[in-house]
Amino acid sequence: MPEHNDPQDPRPELDPEHDGRLVPEGDPFAADDHPVPLSSPEPADPAPVVAVTPAPPPAPPAIAPPAAKEPEDDPEEEGMLRMSFLEHLEELRTRIIRALFGLGIAFAGCIFFTDQLWNAVRQPAVTALTNLGYKPELAQLTPTEAFTIIWVRIPILVSLFVASPWVLYQVWAFIAPGLYKKERRLATPFILTTAGLFIIGGAFAYFVALRFGLTFLLGIGATMGVHPYISLTEYFDLFVNVILGVALVFELPVLIFFLTLLRVASPRFLLRHSRYAILLIVIAAAIITPTPDVVNLTIFAAPMILLYFAGVFASYLLVLKREGEKFPWRVVLYPAFVLAVAIAGLLWLATTKYGYHWIWTWPFLTR
Repeated sequence: MPEHNDPQDPRPELDPEHDGRLVPEGDPFAADDHPVPLSSPEPADPAPVVAVTPAPPPAPPAIAPPAAKEPEDDPEEEGMLRMSFLEHLEELRTRIIRALFGLGIAFAGCIFFTDQLWNAVRQPAVTALTNLGYKPELAQLTPTEAFTIIWVRIPILVSLFVASPWVLYQVWAFIAPGLYKKERRLATPFILTTAGLFIIGGAFAYFVALRFGLTFLLGIGATMGVHPYISLTEYFDLFVNVILGVALVFELPVLIFFLTLLRVASPRFLLRHSRYAILLIVIAAAIITPTPDVVNLTIFAAPMILLYFAGVFASYLLVLKREGEKFPWRVVLYPAFVLAVAIAGLLWLATTKYGYHWIWTWPFLTR
C-alpha cells in the first residue's frame, strides 16, 4: 500500500494497523465502521459529581369511570304517568266529580222506588214488633221527619250500594297511573271484590244482624210493661249505623290484601299475631252491634274473624304468585266440594222429609 505523503490529500495518515485494509466505498474518511478523528481533542476537566435524587415513579394514569348508561325503558313501567302535585290535585278533583255524578244518577233512579225502599227499610222493625206482639208502626215526631228520611236519606243510602262499583272504579283510576303494569291488571278483581264484599256485608247486616238486634232490644221491656215507641229518626240512625258498619267491616280481606301487596304485612306476621287481631275484632263487634248480649256479639264477630282469615289466605296466594309458586287447588277444592254437597243434601232432607221451608231471615229454615 503506498503511503500518503501528498500535502494536498485531506486524509490523515493511517495507522499501521489499518495497513492493507480497504476503505469503504463512498466514505473516504473511514477505514472502519467508525470515522477517524482529524485531531485528538484536548482532555476536558472532569465534571463534578452531583448527587441526583431519583425521581419518583410516574403515577399510573387515572382510569376514567365508565360512562353511565342511560336507563333502559322498563316494560313494567310502560304507561306509568309522572305527574306533578298540582296535576295530582286536578286528577283527584276530576275523579271526585265523576264519582259524585254517578251517585247523583243512582240517587235519581232510587227516587222512583221510594215506596218499595221504605217498606224494605222498615221491614226489620215490623218483623221484630210483630214477633213481640206489638203494633208494627213507627212514630213521626216532627213534620219534616218523614220527608227527610223517606225521600232524602233512604235514597242516598241505597245509592251508595248501587253506585259502589262506579265509585270504586274512580278510586282505582286515580291510583292506577302510579302502579306497575302487572299491578294495573288487578283493576277488575279489585272493583268486583270490593264492591261485592260491601254489598254482601250490607245484606248480612240487613237479614241477620239487625233483625236479631231489634228483637233483643225491643224485647227487654216486654215483660215489664214497657211499650216501645220508636221514632223514624232513631230507627233510621240505628239502621244506617248497623248496615254501613258491617258493610265496611266486610272490606277486611281487601285491606289485608293491599297491606301484603305494599309489603307492609305478610301472611306469617298475620298468623303469628292472629290472637291480637281476634281481640280487636271482638272489640269492634261490640261497638258495632246494637245489643250487649253475647249472642248478637257472636253473630257480628264470627263473620269478621272468618273474613280476617280469608284475607290472610288471599295474602298467602299473593306471596306464592310473587315467588313463582302455585297453590294446590285440587287438594283444597275437592274436600270443599264434598262438604258443599253434604250441606246441600242435608238442606234437601230438611225441606222434603222434615217439613222445613226456606225464609229470607235468620235462621233461614223454619217449619
